[in-house]
Amino acid sequence: MNIHEYQAKVLLNKYGVETPKGFPAMSVEEAVEAANKLGGSTWVVKSQIHAGGRGAGKFTNDPEGKGGVRVVNSIDEVETAAKAMLGNVLVTKQTGPEGKEVQRLYVEQGCDIARELYCSVLLDRASSRVLFMASTEGGMDIEEVAEKYPEKIIKILVDPATGMMPFHARRIAFGLGLEGDALKKCVKFMMAMYKAFVELDASIVEINPLVVTGSGDVIALDAKMNFDDNALYRHADIMDMRDESEEDANEKEAKDNELSYVRLDGNIGCMVNGAGLAMATMDTIKLCGGEPANFLDVGGGATKERVTTAFKIILSDPNVKGILVNIFGGIMRCDVIAEGVVAAAKEISLSVPLVVRLEGTNVEKGKKIMAASGLPIISADDLGDAARKVVEATKESMVA
Repeated sequence: MNIHEYQAKVLLNKYGVETPKGFPAMSVEEAVEAANKLGGSTWVVKSQIHAGGRGAGKFTNDPEGKGGVRVVNSIDEVETAAKAMLGNVLVTKQTGPEGKEVQRLYVEQGCDIARELYCSVLLDRASSRVLFMASTEGGMDIEEVAEKYPEKIIKILVDPATGMMPFHARRIAFGLGLEGDALKKCVKFMMAMYKAFVELDASIVEINPLVVTGSGDVIALDAKMNFDDNALYRHADIMDMRDESEEDANEKEAKDNELSYVRLDGNIGCMVNGAGLAMATMDTIKLCGGEPANFLDVGGGATKERVTTAFKIILSDPNVKGILVNIFGGIMRCDVIAEGVVAAAKEISLSVPLVVRLEGTNVEKGKKIMAASGLPIISADDLGDAARKVVEATKESMVA
């Protein structure tokens, strides 16, 4: 689950991670009020969407104008910036061309920036340890840094048996070229980041930029946090931060129905049981010259109703021109899948080719249910056969 920048800063503050003072705003009036409460003569008005690259982004109603993060020097400029952002669509390199509508702002104190750095903490699956990454090249995407300046990325692995130790944090601080009070504050900052990451069951905490101020303070100027969905039952306060308006409607419906769904750019819809089999199905479709439109895992204990919902989610994507259902029934029964597929296809009036490969528990019963449905279902013997048939049928339907 993702949260907004201002929400991440609230959580990090509780662990001792220092951030500039700021207030969220849901309207122009609240933005002006926030600036007045903060005082001073410089503020930063930030669009709050679940995507990076906001500062370099462009609004669809003003593609030549300023981005989604603006430094302003008067209350009138705060009001102007808030009016330009709220209710308008911001397009960044992470949103795709459709962009995201800005419904929330964050008004923050100005900051005396002496240096911009980068820091993140995440789980490294290859080593089964927590990985700290830091760089002197703050303000840039870490992917761009890795490509242009790989030698400037510092990586520190933390053994979960010991946890984060002061020497880990000192190695990061020295690697960033810090000294004196700034070094000491960086060590404290990193220790606090690690504690927040572990105790909140985060999947990533990213600070970009991490800034050193003119007075030597170490501050998170921006903050991104993602969380492990499987651990959210332990964090009701984080669950309350969920902004459903930022989520893809289909992905939200899938999550609400305990389905794993990710929309992709292809035109062949996939419904599979098991994440590994789903990935193999997508790979095989590509191997046969097609493009998968989604990842969708119905899981091992799906009901007929859940399968019907999954089918509807796939078909709600207008780009889908063919569907492949690939089920290996161990815990999941083939007859349950067949009932769901038939029910959904009849309810929606299926108009695209449907290829089904069933194997495993109650497979014969499942095949009989589909054969008796009267639907033009294309049966397949194995995964390779299914992929070839759905790619061919999809191409034919598009030509027709």
